[in-house]
Amino acid sequence: MKKLIILALAAISFAACSNQPVQQNKSFMDLARQRYAVREYAQTPIEQAKLDSILEAGRLAPTAKNVQPQHIYVLQSPEAIARINELTRCAYGAPVVFLVCYDTDLVWSKDGHDTGDMDCSIVGTHMMLEATELGLGTCWVKYFDPEEVATAFELPANHKPAFLMPCGYASENAKPSDHHFSRKPLSETVTYK
Repeated sequence: MKKLIILALAAISFAACSNQPVQQNKSFMDLARQRYAVREYAQTPIEQAKLDSILEAGRLAPTAKNVQPQHIYVLQSPEAIARINELTRCAYGAPVVFLVCYDTDLVWSKDGHDTGDMDCSIVGTHMMLEATELGLGTCWVKYFDPEEVATAFELPANHKPAFLMPCGYASENAKPSDHHFSRKPLSETVTYK
């Protein structure tokens, strides 16, 4: 019986390591196609379990040298939402705005260049796709003055704002912009060498 189990495990291992083509994860591609920049939100509150799941997706994101320099402020109180609305016109009425920052004391750097924005972009992408999976909309926003935002929310000096991400249930009138469906062919964006 032991020989049979060992042979079965060997066969499974061989099959897993064979040169069969990699199959695309269709659900990921569907999710990537489904996501769009939501610019009009319903005032339905986001359930805490969904917020936790979005934040967990960001926590799982890779960062340079895995230093995890991100710090995310969840703006959701009426005061915080009013304040962010004064600082950008691009909160779009969302009930929650993630203020995604990186810690300049933790970020990895080399030759005068740091990876803070890159790390936060990866974290934000994970969060954005998880929000989409949960039936929520998001929008990537860089239209704000980072110093004004840092001052308004009394951020520590080492927390540098990277971007804002409004989040919530899309309103009934929300739809992708006309530009959303415009995608260059791979031949214009990829070069094989």
